[in-house]
Amino acid sequence: MQRAVVLGGSIAGLLAARVLSDHAEDVVVVEPDAPDEEGGGRGAPHRGQLHALLSMGQTQLERWFPDFTQELLRSGARLGTGGAVRFYVDGRLKAPVRDISMIGASRTCIENLVRKRVLALPNVRIHQTQARDLVLNSTRVTGVRVSATTSASAGGHDSGSGELAADLVVDAMGRSSRLDTWLTRHGWDPARLDRMRIDLGYATATFRRGTELPDTVVAHCTPGPASGYQPTIVEPGALTAIEGDRWSVVLAGYAHHAPGADREEFLARMRRCAPPLREVAERCAPDSEIKPYRFPEARRRTYTSLGRFPGGLVVVGDALASVNPIYGQGMTLATLQASSLAAHLRSGARPYDPALAYFRRAETVVNAAWQLSSTADLAQPHVTGPYPRGYAFLRWAGDRITEASVRDSQVNQAFMDVVHMRAHPRTLTSPRILLRTARVIASRP
Repeated sequence: MQRAVVLGGSIAGLLAARVLSDHAEDVVVVEPDAPDEEGGGRGAPHRGQLHALLSMGQTQLERWFPDFTQELLRSGARLGTGGAVRFYVDGRLKAPVRDISMIGASRTCIENLVRKRVLALPNVRIHQTQARDLVLNSTRVTGVRVSATTSASAGGHDSGSGELAADLVVDAMGRSSRLDTWLTRHGWDPARLDRMRIDLGYATATFRRGTELPDTVVAHCTPGPASGYQPTIVEPGALTAIEGDRWSVVLAGYAHHAPGADREEFLARMRRCAPPLREVAERCAPDSEIKPYRFPEARRRTYTSLGRFPGGLVVVGDALASVNPIYGQGMTLATLQASSLAAHLRSGARPYDPALAYFRRAETVVNAAWQLSSTADLAQPHVTGPYPRGYAFLRWAGDRITEASVRDSQVNQAFMDVVHMRAHPRTLTSPRILLRTARVIASRP
């Protein structure tokens, strides 16, 4: 390829640019917003919320950026392994597992390092403009129409209105992507869109970190089978030790139980969570305002079902799928989609052909994340579907496995491998795991 253009400079777009730097002479990231004081622009209003980097996400970032974890640690992040990563269900600490690690860092810290490493590549550059439309011929995308922004001169990035010719265009514009409108305008069908309304609200605050919880990097608590998965009974929340000697704490709830910006209410809810969150509420001083955010629905686009699709175009990140953020899959999904794009290009695929092989690869990981999150979301009484095939069995098996994972390390290891996207959800219904689960349940006093 001579030139590849990536629309969007958030994590998914930056990872796509990293992959494309191995295949294109010139990689242009079209991003309208100059980075703000937190390292990002206006395009991701949820950037300040607590974000999890799952174990597979860490593995993939190390693949694309050697020494990535160590560089994060030098910036003040923390690495949690073994008992430093704690998961609670219905107030009970789950059985310990050894083979899981998680990085304690803010999304800003992670994203800034990704941006630094990507923009250090000699053939990657930022074009600070607004994408307005695609340029297509009868069979493929040939470029992007862009217009200058009012802050285009900030930071000394390339800018200007006109057309950017491209051999490949990547849509990384997130949930606000306008790709469907553009495709329809040019006579192409948009992808099928699956939607699940979940009406989630969550809020994040930071606290000063001292000597409390010296052996904890990540703690996560959630309602489970014993409470009927109801957040009004067991408060769902999480905390992570992040750079700057701080704790980042997120609380979540659905519909009318969504947390707000009131500090006293936030602290009161923390005291109804698992012990680590209670201790931070009692011992640590707040270090920020509380930032609430709403997530009305999960979305997934399916491109492999289209009868025709233009060549020279792929989709990554939230523009492809955006699942319930309470499960922390977003950044890790972006890394796996980047690796799907790399596998597609290494296979010898021509960029000007329809990228259906890429979409098949990407949809494998998207559908796994969707299955895990949607099965859990459907336990909420206000979430009314659509129900996947075999939902009753998946719900029953999931409840039993969750119960067994509290007591048994082998079951919990298999469960955590799926949660951290190192294994497909179907592995949880293998005869070996179901038999082990049955034995643990039967031995319950």
